[in-house]
Amino acid sequence: MNKAETAKLLKILTTYLKEIHEIYAKRDFSEGSFYASLEDLFEKCSHFFITGEKVKALVLPKKTDVGIPDFCIRKNDEIIGHIEAKVPDSNLHEIEKSEQIQRYRTAFPSLIVTNFLEFRRYRNGEFVEKVELCSPAALHGLKAPIPENVDAFYAFIREFYSFSTPEIKTASGLAITLADKTKFSRNILKEVLERRDRDSIPLESFYAAFRETLIGSLTEDKFVDLYAQTITYGLFAAKIMAGKERITKANAWEFIPGNVPLLSQIFHTFVGPDTPEAMNWIIEDILNVLNKTDIEAITRAKAATFGTRDPIVHFYDTFLGEYNPEERAKLGVYYTPPEVVDYIVKSIHKLLKEKFDKDKGLAEEGLKLLDPAAGTLTFIIRALGRALLELQDKRLGGMIPSNIKNHILSDFYAFEIQVVPYIIGHLRVAMSLEKVWDYEFEKGDRFQFYLTNTLEMKEPEQELILRQLTEEAQEAKRVKEKEPILVVLGNPPYSVSSENKSDFIEKLMEDYKRDVKTEKNIQPLSDDYIKFIRLAPRYLSVGVKIGN
Repeated sequence: MNKAETAKLLKILTTYLKEIHEIYAKRDFSEGSFYASLEDLFEKCSHFFITGEKVKALVLPKKTDVGIPDFCIRKNDEIIGHIEAKVPDSNLHEIEKSEQIQRYRTAFPSLIVTNFLEFRRYRNGEFVEKVELCSPAALHGLKAPIPENVDAFYAFIREFYSFSTPEIKTASGLAITLADKTKFSRNILKEVLERRDRDSIPLESFYAAFRETLIGSLTEDKFVDLYAQTITYGLFAAKIMAGKERITKANAWEFIPGNVPLLSQIFHTFVGPDTPEAMNWIIEDILNVLNKTDIEAITRAKAATFGTRDPIVHFYDTFLGEYNPEERAKLGVYYTPPEVVDYIVKSIHKLLKEKFDKDKGLAEEGLKLLDPAAGTLTFIIRALGRALLELQDKRLGGMIPSNIKNHILSDFYAFEIQVVPYIIGHLRVAMSLEKVWDYEFEKGDRFQFYLTNTLEMKEPEQELILRQLTEEAQEAKRVKEKEPILVVLGNPPYSVSSENKSDFIEKLMEDYKRDVKTEKNIQPLSDDYIKFIRLAPRYLSVGVKIGN
């Protein structure tokens, strides 16, 4: 720092401390009373290190009173860091031990905690350095304190402004980063919902819609978890489809794949005008990370359809392992090994040819197939790949586009109750058809993957806030009741303590258990996996009555 810079910074800090002293001397202040001075300080100091670019210290919304930092420092469209401020006289050494600051350190790679006099800087969760402009006792004097440690403050602020979101080039690296941010989102949403005030009304409405239409046992905790993951995965899906194009809060929904009205509507609703104000900044933070991610490097890692573990699935598995490993285990969200999937699909393909007179196997138009617990569509993607390879093997490659439109999109069905796998599944099947098989989705085209509880058969509630949720449930019910399914495949989740106890599935299970009712322990027959096995013949019986 040269003499001119030293003099300029000294003047800025002198003015700043004078303002802090004047506010403090009145004794009638709150934390927010000092915000304008701190905001002005950081914007003026930015000019020492950043030229030709706009730097803004944004005060984050506090009317919601949720656990978010006070300031977000932005350089053009990029977030440089966050600042959490406490009133002067606050003991930062003790404050940094609090649960709030620990969460901030985990969620934000560049963070400052200050009491307006002392500044502590953290990078990637670790304490780096601190600097003090004056002691708190100096505020009790009649005159404004003189700035101390000017050179140290210059170095401190220079390092803060030097931060740039690092480029991420691996699925595991991205999953770990987004897991931390999703945990933070979940905490914010939980606080908003628990307050039951005006800002929580949209959340309460969405919660009611999902509980009444999709998951009767949905709790508030599970809902905010669903919401937080949906935002993260929706943005991730949009970035995958956008490639090198920059995504923003305004345009991200346009990249949602597969012409699926419900998927687009959920995402647009969750990140649109009804998003809680406290969530806007974390959405911007996630966008900041994704726009600095080398998506092509991630998607190049393995082929999206025929690799042993494609990058999208790898991302999901890694993310869930970081984000909530207990829930991952509880939901049975584990991979069926690709070798097992391949064996099952090839066996079905062979049996269709040899035992059911389907010359083209899975490629036979009119053959209807269902995965009732589809997860991220691993079985479906392998099945459609096997079908289209059959056409290539028979030198009928020219029929692939029409087979996709008239068969794959018309005769292949899948159900899933979890929103995040639903998003990922649509992303994967869209990538497979578009990027592997060069299929261009036309208006009205969609893969028939429905968000529904397969083990439930109730009439869907009419929802106004998410009309597409009702429409999707109605279409899924039609498939359950009327489509002549010939092939049921997949690997349903294991859960001995089943939460699926609707009258519909329990009545089916009574027939299944009739001959073993005298056994001492028939609880394992209530496992969700067994319920799906029991359900499969019902779909096939519909096929016998209506189709082949």
